[in-house]
Amino acid sequence: MPYHRADTSAQADKLSGIVEESDLYEGFAPHVETSEIKTLDFYSLPKQTGKEPALRSFTEIQQLLQQGKKRDVKSILRENSWPINSPIRSQLWPALCAQHLTKQNMLDGFYWEMVHQVFGTTELSDKPIMLPAFVDATHCLPYHLTSTGRAVADRIVNVLGYDCPDITYSPVLYPITSLLLHFMSEEEAYLCLAGLVGSKEKTFINQTKLQNEVTWKTVMQIAKKHTKSAIAYFQRICPSQKLERVFMDWCWWILAGLPFQHLVRIMDCYFHEGIKVLYRVALVILNLFHKECQSNNEWSPDNIKNDIGNALIKFCKKIPVSPAKLLHAAFSIRGLSTQYISRIFIKTEMLLKSRSAFNSGSKQLIKSRSSDNLPTSQSQVNIQMMSHTLTIREKLHSESCRNLLFTLWSWLPVRITMYQPVLLYTTEEHGCSLTTFYVRVEQHEPTLLMIKTCNNEVFGAYCSSRWFERNVKDDKGQRQAYFGTGETFLFSLYPERAKYPWVGIEGDRDLGHSSELFMAADSKMITIGGGEGQAIWMDENIRFGKTDSCKTFNNPPLCPSGDFEIRVLEVYGFVGI
Repeated sequence: MPYHRADTSAQADKLSGIVEESDLYEGFAPHVETSEIKTLDFYSLPKQTGKEPALRSFTEIQQLLQQGKKRDVKSILRENSWPINSPIRSQLWPALCAQHLTKQNMLDGFYWEMVHQVFGTTELSDKPIMLPAFVDATHCLPYHLTSTGRAVADRIVNVLGYDCPDITYSPVLYPITSLLLHFMSEEEAYLCLAGLVGSKEKTFINQTKLQNEVTWKTVMQIAKKHTKSAIAYFQRICPSQKLERVFMDWCWWILAGLPFQHLVRIMDCYFHEGIKVLYRVALVILNLFHKECQSNNEWSPDNIKNDIGNALIKFCKKIPVSPAKLLHAAFSIRGLSTQYISRIFIKTEMLLKSRSAFNSGSKQLIKSRSSDNLPTSQSQVNIQMMSHTLTIREKLHSESCRNLLFTLWSWLPVRITMYQPVLLYTTEEHGCSLTTFYVRVEQHEPTLLMIKTCNNEVFGAYCSSRWFERNVKDDKGQRQAYFGTGETFLFSLYPERAKYPWVGIEGDRDLGHSSELFMAADSKMITIGGGEGQAIWMDENIRFGKTDSCKTFNNPPLCPSGDFEIRVLEVYGFVGI
């Protein structure tokens, strides 16, 4: 049955530390085996000298959250080392996770209705529950949960799998569930998970095998730049062991290796900032391990060369720094911005998707392309639907028009060619208004923009993100100027045929901010591409536009004159995505 922390919520602001033995475990939920948790060792807060600033209370943090002061909350979470048993987390963690909750229809009792739907009762069964397929059975970490607590964790992930069928692979979901249950009730833990899983602005929990692979490869790429000495050392002592194998288990250095005290403090920050906190901690672990390898015989080359991954987890269990020092080192790493991480992640994701498409060979490519690299009959039907509305047919023979569209189809991401295109907006039918453009287009992702000028040039862009993202605000409450991902590309169809992909798709060098200016829009204009020029710019009346070279796509102007008058703009979406 539901458990409510009526007796301990009033204690959440009493943060003076551990005083009496009877108060040692007041911060934990009833389904926690507290006797195994170390609270009075060197990991605990140092003795008070009277000069340290008082630890911040939940009330203070709650007020900042309500005021939208996320940066202030971030600083507090990083700097305040609440004791492992502090009752503040029974309120703090749910409040942090609630920020990310997108399903606003979760009223009181919602979770228990879901439990009844899945199991036919709200009573906790004594029999083991079969876990969803997305759970990794080898990493169902219970930490300090009792047998009842484990049964509760099993039930939560089952209900989450029922409510979120899009989750297909998520090994870290069970450990995160277990950690939440140490400080709150079953229902509160479920709501927290729903917020983390459904978050649109930040990533917390990977939910597919692709996301999981992209993440560990992103960590590996970041580590090659920020922990060069450690990476070089590992490659030197065991050249036969692939670095990839080590980084595949990066999250388990933290979730399965670090002491519980460290893990809880990391979660304080993670529930607010997202997975980038774990990236930073992983880099510190690598540097600390490398340092210990130089001075501690336990981690000598002979002892670790056969299995660096396992050695890293063992090292984490004995990590020689306190939680406070670990976090301080993690947040002191320079040059690790959200934008930088996002760029590496997107590039890695695109490369993996492309490789997956090509490796699927006869199974997938035959579905979308015939042996001569042209679309199959079904795709040709889709393209014919496009050519029926596309106004370039007025100037070209139908065969030439189809060939141009076949070329365009071959440039699309393979997964997109499986879907039927649908005309969302055309100036000939819907009028020349940016407001109407947004109403009809902004919620679709991806979209294909095609422009025909009064000089009969035909060009456009594949836009990877929703145009609605022009309204998304950052941590400071400011609208982001540019949005989109590296899957966006430009193209020209007539009189020249050419595709201009994102410059970041090639190589690992840092190309700077100007290479990430994919899409921008407001009430007065829309822009695609930027940096020393805009690849495509259109005014609010969708009548006049400009095109220039830009750093994002390294393209020439898409029409010779640079300035153009729009004869027709058409925007396509894809049914079923």
